[in-house]
Amino acid sequence: MGSFTHFNEQGRAKMVDISEKKETVRTAAARSGVIVNKEIYEGIREGTMKKGDVLAVAQVAGVMAAKNTSQWIPMCHPLSLSGVDIRFDWDTEEAYKLLIEVHVKTKGSTGVEMEALTSASATALTVYDMCKALGKDMVIMPTYLLEKTGGKNGDFKREE
Repeated sequence: MGSFTHFNEQGRAKMVDISEKKETVRTAAARSGVIVNKEIYEGIREGTMKKGDVLAVAQVAGVMAAKNTSQWIPMCHPLSLSGVDIRFDWDTEEAYKLLIEVHVKTKGSTGVEMEALTSASATALTVYDMCKALGKDMVIMPTYLLEKTGGKNGDFKREE
């Protein structure tokens, strides 16, 4: 399979050996969001949702997802994370959009892009779960990598 490091000599997927990679500080940021109706928006903002504090629960779910990414994504390495920060913002210009941004950091031999993306996804899914009684028509917005630093492939920053 030539230079593809994710395949063994039989052409089958494998977890990449990172034992020779340099340990560096690595960061990643990802974004997702949920479009909700007015009733859900007001319930989250006013803290009156029946299942509790939606953003607090979603934030904990996002942190847990980042910490457990290797249990969700088969070829990811278990990582010791230095930090996970999840931020929420509202964009109500065209619709009621809850924007989710996740920042993950580690010092290690592999990046944290998957941890940031998994965290953003789990955070959005938790918002949906917490609010679905008031509207199953919510839309989970695209989830994507904003930026990453560290590693041999260098830095990446999405141009918006």
